Order: sequence, then structure tokens, then C-alpha cells
Amino acid sequence: MPKDSTRSVSSTAGTTGGSAGGAGSAHTSAGGVITPKASIASPHSVANDATVKHFVLDTNILLHNPNALFVFQEHEVVIPFTVIEELDKMKRKDDDLGRNARTCIRHLDRLRTYGHLTDGVPWAKMGLRPEMGARLGPNGTSGSIRIDMTDYERPAAIGLDMPDNHIIAVAWHMMKRGLRAVFVSKDLSARLKSDALGIKTEDFENSKVDADRLYTGYVTLETEGELIDDLYHDRMLNLERLEQYLTTEIDGDRYTRDVIPNQYVVLKDKADENHTGLGRRLADTNHLIPVTGPRKPVYGIVARNVQQTMAMDMLLDDDIKLVTLLGSAGTGKTLLAIAAGMAKVFSEERYDKLLVARPIMPLGRDIGYLPGDKDEKLGAWMQPIFDNLQYLLSTRGAGNQTADSQTTEQRVQKLIADGQLVLEPLTYIRGRSIPHQFMIVDEAQNLTPHEVKTIVSRVGEGTKLVLTGDIQQIDNPYLDQSSNGLSYTAERMKGIRLFGHMTLAKSERSELASLAASRL
Repeated sequence: MPKDSTRSVSSTAGTTGGSAGGAGSAHTSAGGVITPKASIASPHSVANDATVKHFVLDTNILLHNPNALFVFQEHEVVIPFTVIEELDKMKRKDDDLGRNARTCIRHLDRLRTYGHLTDGVPWAKMGLRPEMGARLGPNGTSGSIRIDMTDYERPAAIGLDMPDNHIIAVAWHMMKRGLRAVFVSKDLSARLKSDALGIKTEDFENSKVDADRLYTGYVTLETEGELIDDLYHDRMLNLERLEQYLTTEIDGDRYTRDVIPNQYVVLKDKADENHTGLGRRLADTNHLIPVTGPRKPVYGIVARNVQQTMAMDMLLDDDIKLVTLLGSAGTGKTLLAIAAGMAKVFSEERYDKLLVARPIMPLGRDIGYLPGDKDEKLGAWMQPIFDNLQYLLSTRGAGNQTADSQTTEQRVQKLIADGQLVLEPLTYIRGRSIPHQFMIVDEAQNLTPHEVKTIVSRVGEGTKLVLTGDIQQIDNPYLDQSSNGLSYTAERMKGIRLFGHMTLAKSERSELASLAASRL
């Protein structure tokens, strides 16, 4: 196996050291370029400053976020020469890794025009746009980027001639010189070796979210029964009336939770547990509206629990343009999304097409190349989507449909032939513009934050995008519950009037599936 295929990579982005507030020290010019307010210290004065850290970056950091060079504020970023060699090997790839390797090399080539990279170049000299995520330090000071060319003598523990050990040796040598060296890597083995040598070692965590406190999309409150009655009688309820139920007291301090736009509120009567209500904060308004769910089945699908009711409400609301559905196996994420999409496209004709996409990410060992053209190859990957479509188009899925002579497979193929239903891999999404479509991206937990950003930025006028996935079942070896694109999107987009999220908790697929989800 080639060496670069075993290197650990991840698509996190952000800063490991320093606070995010440093970006506030910068101002943006008319052209949108970040420039420091204060003059930039020379590389030599930066290196001698006792408050400055020296971050030694592993290759995997740059392969999925080439802009990571510019997020360490006033600190020095050190790029071992071995990293440059690894980037050079990766630049020929035609995937995201190769693209990011080329981008990083271009960044370094631009910096080279402002000084000698072996001495260190303050990166703010090149001017950076805000979308690159560049962050300046206190008083607008810029950090520097330096390439370390030296092949240092390595301790016996990392004496084996391999790229990881050469990179760690740079941080080890700086530590021995008394500098505040920090080794940053997504490679678990590299971090273990670095830490064992006494080097301060960190993951690259700016794009990570707290998976244990992930936004669920709803809050449950015990209130007076009068509030529930008023919600349905007046068709709205002012949020000020819920303030006392959103306030808690801890150690003498009072804390009030916010109900953010498109967040749901489950109201339970203190005096009668069977008296409940369900409302949603309407976009940027200051009131709840009642949620009752659709009056008739949506392609034969009826919500079986309160989370599914809330999810279907979001899916059928055309004002919510981006929806994320998160939940374990069997909770109905994909089925609900496809049912809503079919209703909007085939019945209401609100959108031109139903576009369903999945990342090409196998479970376990890949079986290799598949025969046939693109559509035939895609069939194996899209089989879970076909399963849901066939169920929804069958008389069991939609009992109110009139029977016809066509089988469910023929009906699915007719929808595809007519162009109303499009099944695609995400491989070819870059560069596209997707207007007036109901778009579903299944298994989004296997996407990186950068890939999700690429997908969302493809959405054109009049398109609704739904991301579904289970962060407990991540097949991408470089992502976890905190760093995957689905969790990242749910946490970063909350509070936006065009966004809605729901965490589905109860498995409804079957009794066995429910037991497996909870016990295995």
C-alpha cells in the first residue's frame, strides 16, 4: 500500500491556540481583504517573544484545510520540509486532497514573494479575504509562517526513517531549545508518539463541536395548562410568557435559555400529563405558532412520534431552505425526507426535481470497481434510496393511491426517465448550480465541514436542501461525532431563519431495529 494512503487526515478548520476573538482586531478594506491595524513585527522579534507559540503542523492538517496556515493569530506556524514533500506527492490527485495540496502550495508560493520562508514571513503581508478564516492576534498583529529545512537528529524512539518521525523531530528540537513548541496533527499515532516525547501535542479542533451538547432542535417545558390552550386558541403565543419556564437558578445565579428561530417547544401541563402542546418559534418573530402536523398522510407516511411530527413540519415548510435531520438507525430520517420531497415535487409541483445524493463511502472493506456505466455503478450505492422510494410508491407505503399495472420498480424508473427524480453521487457536485429542486443528501455524517459547505453553496434560487445522517455510524475514518459536516452544520447554522434542525430519538423501523439501536 502506498505510504500516503495510510496517513491520517481530517477536514477540521480553525485555530488550536489563542482565542477566536483575535479576528476582531482586524479591519476589512473595501475589497474585503483583511489587513492588520498595527505594523507587523519582524519574524526575528516574533521568534524571541516569550508569549508566542510555535505550531508545527502535520501534513494532514493542510490536506483538508489549506487555510489553516492563517488561523494561528500572532503565533508562528512551522512547516517541516517533509510536509512540503508530502504535499508535492499529493498535488497530482484529482480529488479534494489533491486540490487542497495545490492550494496550500500556492499560498506558500505567494508568501515567498514577500520574504524568505526559511526565515519566516508574516502572512498578513499578502492580504487575505475574510472567507479564508484568517485570524489576527491582539492589536492586529500577524503571525508568521516558516519552512524548517533542517533534518534534525532524532531520539531513538523515533529513529525509524519515516515522514511522521521527521516532522515530530522538528517540534522535539524546538522544545529542546526552550521554545514553546506545539505539535498539531490529526494523526492519532503521531500525537501519541509526540506526547510520549514530552512535546505539547494538540488536535486541530476549531471546526469541532461538542457532540454531547449538540443542538437538538427542540426544548421541553412544564407549564400551566392555560398557555397550551392560548397557543391553539390564538394561533400564537408570545415568548415573554415562557420566560419564567426557561429560567433556572444555579448557585444563586439565574440563567435563561433562549428559544432560537425555528426551534420547537414541547409544552406539558403541570397538572395533567396528557394535556400537551407543540409550537415553533416562527423565524425571526417573537412568538410561537402551533404545530399540528399534516392533516393527511404524506405519501402514506404519518408521523409516529413528536420528533417526526416536528421534522415533517420543517420539511413541508418552504420558508425553511436548509434542514438537518440527525438520528440513529430506523428513526425515519431518510424516509421522512423522501416522502416530503415526493409530495412537494410530484403532488404540489412546488419544485422541478427531487435530487437525492449520497457520498461514496463503503462500510468496511470496499469490493472494488463496479461494472457498467455511471447509472449501473450508482445502483449499488443508491440501493437504500431505492428501498425507500419503492416503499413509498407501493400500495403499502401509500394506501390511498390507485393501483395501476406498473410495478414499483417501473414507477421509479419512469420518474427517473421523466427527469423528475435524479439520483447522483456527490462526486460531481462541485461547480454546479442547483435551482428549484428539492435536494436530499443522505449519510451526511460522512462528509467533512468543507464538503458540506461546498454542497450548500451549490444551492440555487428556490431550492430546499435536506441533510440526513447518524453521527453514531461514521464510515469516514478521518471524522468523528464532533468533526463531521452534519454536526458542524447543525451547530453553526442554528438560529438562522432559513435553517431548521431535528434530532430523532426513537427508532420506528421495527422492534428488532429499535432493540439493536439501543443495545448493540
